[in-house]
Amino acid sequence: MSRDTVVTRFAPSPSGELHLGNARTALFNFLLARKRAGRFVLRIEDTDAGRTQETFVAALAADLDWLGLAWDEGPDRPGAHAPYRQSQRAALYQPLFERLEREQRAYPCFCSHLELDLSRRAQLAAGRAPRYAGTCRELGAAERAARLAQGRKPSLRFRVPHARQIEFVDLVHGRQRFVSDDIGDFIIRREDGSAAFFFSNAVDDALMQISHVLRGEDHLANTPRQQLLLEGLELAPPQYGHVSLLVGTDGTPLSKRHGATSVRELREAGYASAAVCNQLFRLGHSTPLNQLLSLPQMAAAFELEHLQRAPAHFELSQLRHWQSEWVHALAPEAARRWLEPLLPASLSERQVESFIAAVRPNIVLAEDARAWLQIIFGEALVFEEPALLAARQAGAAFFAAAAQALEERADLGALRRATGRKGAEFFMPLRAALTGRLHGPELAPLLAAMPAEQVRARLLRFAAP
Repeated sequence: MSRDTVVTRFAPSPSGELHLGNARTALFNFLLARKRAGRFVLRIEDTDAGRTQETFVAALAADLDWLGLAWDEGPDRPGAHAPYRQSQRAALYQPLFERLEREQRAYPCFCSHLELDLSRRAQLAAGRAPRYAGTCRELGAAERAARLAQGRKPSLRFRVPHARQIEFVDLVHGRQRFVSDDIGDFIIRREDGSAAFFFSNAVDDALMQISHVLRGEDHLANTPRQQLLLEGLELAPPQYGHVSLLVGTDGTPLSKRHGATSVRELREAGYASAAVCNQLFRLGHSTPLNQLLSLPQMAAAFELEHLQRAPAHFELSQLRHWQSEWVHALAPEAARRWLEPLLPASLSERQVESFIAAVRPNIVLAEDARAWLQIIFGEALVFEEPALLAARQAGAAFFAAAAQALEERADLGALRRATGRKGAEFFMPLRAALTGRLHGPELAPLLAAMPAEQVRARLLRFAAP
């Protein structure tokens, strides 16, 4: 594979459901790969056995598939850099660990979790940023042997060089500078022998020839560590871009208190993947295009220069907007497939077509159609108070004339001529009597869907003086 080829990746940890922030990260990496005719890789970062759950591995793949983010390489689609689960890559990592130790770029650390916690608290109490104090950095061979003889299992720490300035150009935030003395020696291998995030994430990006990594800005501070590590291993780092975090309408990090935050929850609530992708595309990425876009259209419009630094606000109202746009864009056959699970088997073909034509402009989710099924085909009609008042104010003669005309011809023209009214004076009381509401579907398809005897009964209800 040429080094000029754009290769992006999505590397989730299977410790939970795919939430919207990670879904947006996956989308942006997918779009960049498609924009540049490159490749999109799915890598499962499952070295932390205590947090990994196999059910989430399958769920993550299902969510990405539902969103339409097809990966070119991954656990189920082996490529040149397999395997794509980090738990299966230990044999690739071991020589690199040994090299770092041999070159004294890494050392065993015997500090317990309690000792590390006490050190952290002491630094915070002294007003210093917490970082590893270097307790095991200069242990001699005899001291290490003594600790091993006590049965203590060490982690492996990367030895951060002193007085170094680490610079890189972030694709979103521009030029970044960090001082190595502000970075403590960090763990690259856990006590149980598994690779830690800083190591496996960076090394796999290099070994898999990932060219661009778009990830949340909470990882920005991780980048200098990973740059130093890859430099020590003489591996080429990708270009990093750290995108803004998703927040709720109140400006706080997106969480359950803001409503549904996982892809599964939105899917089960009835939202279309196109609606979800269209909103995510516009969260932290500006575009002049205001219409509903397909994934290929999003890829064509995706620009790294349009990624924004300010926090991106997730609003359910905006998701409902894109869902509504998706509903309106459905072809008649697709709209029928979407609503068919809710439709009673007793409806005729004409009633089905008329019902869908009537309610589609008035619903956002398929479940919204259930209320209109009850209104249009149900026996008992519940009236909103303003609608009941409007029907009564129209007068008995209006409804008697409408009911009489219905027996001859069931269309709006005949009813309008029979009542002698037009505009709001005609439509408002008629809609109120037929639906119990002042607003809703267009009356023409509604009349075509509703059984004629039911229309007549609802009109005659107000025909008595």
